[in-house]
Amino acid sequence: MNAVTTDLPGVVVLEPARHGDDRGWFCETWNQRTWADLGLQRDWVQDNHSRSGDGVLRGLHFQRGAQAQDKLVRVVVGAAFDVVVDLRRDSPTFGRWCGVQLDADSGRQIFIPAGCAHGFLSLREGSELLYKCSAFYDPASERGLAWDDPHVGIVWPRPPHTISARDRSWPRLHAIPVEDLA
Repeated sequence: MNAVTTDLPGVVVLEPARHGDDRGWFCETWNQRTWADLGLQRDWVQDNHSRSGDGVLRGLHFQRGAQAQDKLVRVVVGAAFDVVVDLRRDSPTFGRWCGVQLDADSGRQIFIPAGCAHGFLSLREGSELLYKCSAFYDPASERGLAWDDPHVGIVWPRPPHTISARDRSWPRLHAIPVEDLA
C-alpha cells in the first residue's frame, strides 16, 4: 500500500497494490497490520455505501464531540471529487481544504481524521462510494459546512447540478458555533 500525505495533517491518500492477471485483479482495501504500520490503526464500527448521479454534491458533513468520525473513503463504481476541510481549531491548517479524485479504476482511497468535514461531487452517473467510519452515525451530532463557503474557497472541478436542501442549508465556517468544532 502506498500512502501519500496531503497538506492537511492526518489526511492521507492511499493506493492499495492491485495484483492482476487475465481473470482481473485483487487488492486489500484495508488490513489491520498494514494500517498499524502506517500509524493509522482504527477500530471501524460502521460501513456506509452511497450511490449518486452525475453532478450530485453530497456534503460537507461532520459529527461533533465524542461522535466525531475518522473515515476511510473509496469509490467502487464511477468517480468522485472528494473534499476534506480541516475544522480542528488547534490545527495550523484550520479552515483549509484538500481535494482528490477517487475512482474505481485506480482504487485510490482517502483517510479523513475526526474533526474534518467531508463531501464529494459525483463525476459519473451511478458513482458508488464505500466508507468506513470509526463512530456510529448520530443524527444529534451531525453538522455541516456550506459547500460553497467563499472563505474556504473549494475549487470544485465543475459546478454541481444536484444538492439536497439540507446540504444547501449548512452554515459558512465563521457561523459554525465554536463548540461544534473539534
